[in-house]
Amino acid sequence: MPSVTAIAAYGAGLLLTLCLAAWLSPRAWWRRANLRAAAVLIGGTALLGGSLHALFAAGSAGRTAAPAARLAAAGTPVPGTPAAGAMYRVRDHLNLRADTGVDARRLAVVPAGTQVTASGRRRGDWWQVSAVVNGRRLDGWASSLWLRRTDEGVE
Repeated sequence: MPSVTAIAAYGAGLLLTLCLAAWLSPRAWWRRANLRAAAVLIGGTALLGGSLHALFAAGSAGRTAAPAARLAAAGTPVPGTPAAGAMYRVRDHLNLRADTGVDARRLAVVPAGTQVTASGRRRGDWWQVSAVVNGRRLDGWASSLWLRRTDEGVE
């Protein structure tokens, strides 16, 4: 469902289009419905409404990002960020890597169902974790797409 901001922006765009069309175009264009008039109304509404929506939506995006920044500054965990010491379960065989990215050297393959511990560091979708593989504790980077919280159900 469109937001109130989007509806208001496109409504204002339609009104501006009607005013500009009445002022800038010949009166004969508007005596009967035609394709040219429809194109002017649709194009003008899309252009002006989209511009207004982008202008006002950008201002509201800054207001919603501020609480997350305040939470991070206050030391409160931000949702989606791995908590240091939190346990996660490996969903499927996982490549534990020396650095972030699929081109980084693979340290080990962590079997599905293994418990890993997050260090709290992340770079995008890559989390630094430690896991025990074949009796050895390894620290490396893993894609968070393959990790599940321990309280999540098994798929």
